[in-house]
This record gives sequence, C-alpha cells and structure tokens, in this order.
Amino acid sequence: MSGNNDFVLTLVFLGLAIFLVMKLRSILGSRSGFERPPEEIRKEMEARRQMAEGVPPPAVQPMPQPVPAEPVDPADRWKGIAKADSPLAAGLDAVVAADPSFDPRGFAQGARGAYELIVQSYTKGDRKTLKMYLGDDVFEEFQNAINDRESRGEMAETTFVSIDKSEIVGAEMRGKQAHITVSFMSKLISATRDKAGLVVDGNADKVSDVNDIWTFARDVSSRDPNWRLVATENAD
Repeated sequence: MSGNNDFVLTLVFLGLAIFLVMKLRSILGSRSGFERPPEEIRKEMEARRQMAEGVPPPAVQPMPQPVPAEPVDPADRWKGIAKADSPLAAGLDAVVAADPSFDPRGFAQGARGAYELIVQSYTKGDRKTLKMYLGDDVFEEFQNAINDRESRGEMAETTFVSIDKSEIVGAEMRGKQAHITVSFMSKLISATRDKAGLVVDGNADKVSDVNDIWTFARDVSSRDPNWRLVATENAD
C-alpha cells in the first residue's frame, strides 16, 4: 500500500509542478524569437503617454520637390557636342523630339563600352553576344567573316590599348528609327594567326591607330531601349 501512496503523491506533485509552470508562462510569457525589442516598446509607450497628455505627434516632413530645369538657350543646347545651327544639331533636335529621354552625352559614353564589347566578341567568335548588339545585316557580315576565319583554322587576337575618343558625328530620324553615328579613335594591337600560330594578318607587336565610324539605330516607338549597330566604316 505504501508504494501506491507514494505513486499517488508523485502524481499530485507532478500535476502541481505542471500547473505552476503553466501559470508562470501565462504571467511572464515565453520567447518565440519574434519578441518586439524593448526600445520599440518604450517608444510606443512614450507615444501613448504623449497622446494622453495632448502632445501632438511630430509633423511629417514633406517630400522634396524636384527643381525645374532652367531653360537652355538653343545656341547652348548641344554645347561641346554640335555647333549651333549645324546639321548635327538639327539631327539631335529631331531625335530628342521623337525620344525626349535621349541623352547624347550618356549615349557617347555607353557607345565606348559597346564598341569594345563588339570588337572583342568578334575576335572571340561570340555570335550570341553579337546577335544582341548588331542589326541583321551587320550581324550577317560579321558572322560570315567569323565562319571564313574558322574554316581556315585561324585565330584572331585583339588587345585594346586605349579608346581615345568617342564622338557623335551624325544624327537623324528615318521614320521611327533614330540613327546616331559615332566616330571612335582607338589604339589596338591586332593580329590573326594560322593553325601553326604564325601571324598571317596584322602585327602582334605593334600598336595601331584605328578610326572606326559606326552607326547605331533604335526604333523610338518600341519599348526596347537597346541600340544596335547597323553600319560600320573604317575612316583610315
């Protein structure tokens, strides 16, 4: 019987312990990992106290409004890019009228990167990249040249020493197509090697001055913001 009494007493004490634990949890709460930080609670209590005392909440600061751009004299609109009343200035005016977001200075800077990327992609035979940046006719020309080079087992090498200038030299609208022509002046080391590694074209040890004139085009009515190379010319 004593054993049974001890067992009953154990159950009673166990039940009492569980009750006390549950009671403490209900009073103190338990941590779940999502508790609000004390600083946040303090701020909320302070805000409630101020509201009870009639203290108005801090005023919301208005968003700063954009400052309207000052009007630019037409003679200075393309300063550093095109002379006033020149065909280039008129062409830029036409492009901006069709596409107000066009920024010739930003375009010239971006064209430098496109120029180097396209030349390097042609050297590597990277048709996938070229397809993204070239118009259909130019892509076909580049692809045919790559095919001919590969059929002979030749490898091209091109190293950019510098791009000294990228200057917009032409602009016009052709229907909905904006055309921008850029003159690139760069220094390159370029050579083509045969299967044996011998140079068959160019010079692997000589820096050459290169002047390319490229024309980029974009349909201003399209949501596609990308420009594509549609014409190339070597001015040397």
